[in-house]
Amino acid sequence: MRIFGSASYRFIQGRKKAYVISSIAIVAGIAAMIVNLSAIGSWQNYGVDFEGGSLVQVGFEQDVTTGDVRSALGGANGPDVTEFAGENEFLIRAPQAEDATVNQVREEIETALTQAFGADAYVIERTELVGPKIGAELQRKAAFAILISFALTLVYIAIRFELRFGMAAVIATMHDILITLGFLAIFRVEISLPTVAAILTIVGYSLNDTIVVFDRVRENMGKKGARKRDQVDLVNQSINETLPRTILTSGTTLAVLLALLVVGPAVIRDFSVVLILGVIIGTYSSIFVASPALIEIEKRMGEKKPKPEKVIKAEDAIPT
Repeated sequence: MRIFGSASYRFIQGRKKAYVISSIAIVAGIAAMIVNLSAIGSWQNYGVDFEGGSLVQVGFEQDVTTGDVRSALGGANGPDVTEFAGENEFLIRAPQAEDATVNQVREEIETALTQAFGADAYVIERTELVGPKIGAELQRKAAFAILISFALTLVYIAIRFELRFGMAAVIATMHDILITLGFLAIFRVEISLPTVAAILTIVGYSLNDTIVVFDRVRENMGKKGARKRDQVDLVNQSINETLPRTILTSGTTLAVLLALLVVGPAVIRDFSVVLILGVIIGTYSSIFVASPALIEIEKRMGEKKPKPEKVIKAEDAIPT
């Protein structure tokens, strides 16, 4: 049985309500970034990868889990702990305090691990300091990667479809990124390299969903009599025809991500949350942002209709 096989929803007619919802979400996110700038000194809650800090690699002689190490170091309020290289190898990322040196951070970690596991249970294999300059460079590279993805998107869709399709897709993708960054700012989710990877994944997922809708729009535009049809009705038809695929794809993706969020390790929790948010926003934007944007661009870039020929009345005709 095909789910939503006979759907005939008037999505485009509800675009103004969607504009209001998106505008509120974007404005709230920007406001949260401004508040963060004055409260914590940065637009987002950047982690050690971007703000700098100490990296300590620890190897254990016994079987130890990430949760055991994290609990020993203070749990959720302690440094970030991830598996590294192999079994019983962990990388600890600790933010650098203002007056603390990298050796002091190492000593604090050693003290906590010794109390929990014993002095002979582990070995500190390396200690490194990530300076703020490296973090700033990573921020620039992350922003550059997102901008490059926008540019490549515009070029790819302009070649495969038309420029107007590419412009609409970029608008929808920018919408998704802004709302996602706003969410991260409001809840002060720590921004790390996996978070940036999740944002880039959102870009790909949103584009994939948008291209499916646009492909059906182009197909319907090429049918006989499409030029005489109202563009709103044509786009609505295209969205409804692809709705079963959209619902099933988004639903199965969300099911996997929710499973990762519930039973997965804490280290990928933020990654899972960002992806879940991205799938929801990407599905929403392909219907309520990309498609209406395509119609608005079509109104401004579409072909001009030829002016009707002037009809000459018989009494105005020049006698021959």
